[in-house]
Amino acid sequence: MTFKLLLSACTLAIASIAAPAQAQEVTLKVHFFLPQTSYASTLFIQPWCEKIAKESNNKMKCQMYPSMQLGGTPPQLFDQVRDGVADVVWTLPGYTAGRFPSLEAFELPFMMRSPEATSRALWEYAQVHSQKEFKDVHPLAFHVHGPGVFHMTGKPVKTMADLRGLKMRAPTRLTNKFIAMLGATPVSMPVPQVGDALSKGVIDGAVVPYEVVPSVKIQELVKYHSETDPAVPAFYTSTFIFAMNKAKYESLPADLKKVIDNNSGEAFSGQIGKAFVQADAEGKKLTSGNTTNVIAASELATWQKLGDKLSADWVKDMSGKGLDGQKMLSDAKALIAKQAAKP
Repeated sequence: MTFKLLLSACTLAIASIAAPAQAQEVTLKVHFFLPQTSYASTLFIQPWCEKIAKESNNKMKCQMYPSMQLGGTPPQLFDQVRDGVADVVWTLPGYTAGRFPSLEAFELPFMMRSPEATSRALWEYAQVHSQKEFKDVHPLAFHVHGPGVFHMTGKPVKTMADLRGLKMRAPTRLTNKFIAMLGATPVSMPVPQVGDALSKGVIDGAVVPYEVVPSVKIQELVKYHSETDPAVPAFYTSTFIFAMNKAKYESLPADLKKVIDNNSGEAFSGQIGKAFVQADAEGKKLTSGNTTNVIAASELATWQKLGDKLSADWVKDMSGKGLDGQKMLSDAKALIAKQAAKP
């Protein structure tokens, strides 16, 4: 009996020693709306997970939940990470129109040339103008995607007149407004709904970057891809956030917090923007069997005048909400220019 008691005591002692080490192991539930095979997953989210696992000596790992496997819809991802349904999410603030007005400065027409520089600028901008909007989560990165492209079922877009009367998918409040100014009827929907909408004729085309093409098999659903002249800034881009549950982050021990801190911020935001350039190049290859054209800079000059009007309207709209819209827009432009000038 004495031997059994001694053995039991030793077992408890060993368990108590092992318990703290075990407690340091953290599994992060990472939730996002695109498939595991998407470029966003393979070029950015999975590499981030691998990096934090390596740098934490496998004390911190990811459990990936692509394609909304934890339930809900893409517009609900932000609330899911705020509420702890997920530990980390990747999503578009613009999927909840009007909820995050500060970031809209970067979603105005003709703001972005380099996704890498613009993503670094967006992180820097958010530290000044977006703290209140994102106070309930722990942001890891803010970034943008590459230039938007028109993907059309019936005819290419060469001039504004080609859009008249067509139903066009767009992602955000401001891009919807701009699509309407160009003469089309905007239809707002998250990316996962685009394929079904194209196949059923609910929309005549969609604006998305090439990076999205394989995720919804756009190359099989449309015949034409209309890019804008690369000499002109992109006619639209969207903002994204990669965010962590605040309580989860604050509960981490110091060594694991440091790993997260080392893999978030301005430089990381820029790296994501750069990855999306690579993703666009890969996605474009899949459209080689279709017809591609470039909308001329001379045609886009007319579009830019409409973009300027939308920007002026946005400044007034922000001012009506008690925000300094002009300063937000000026700061966004200045930060983009500053980051673009870096070697």
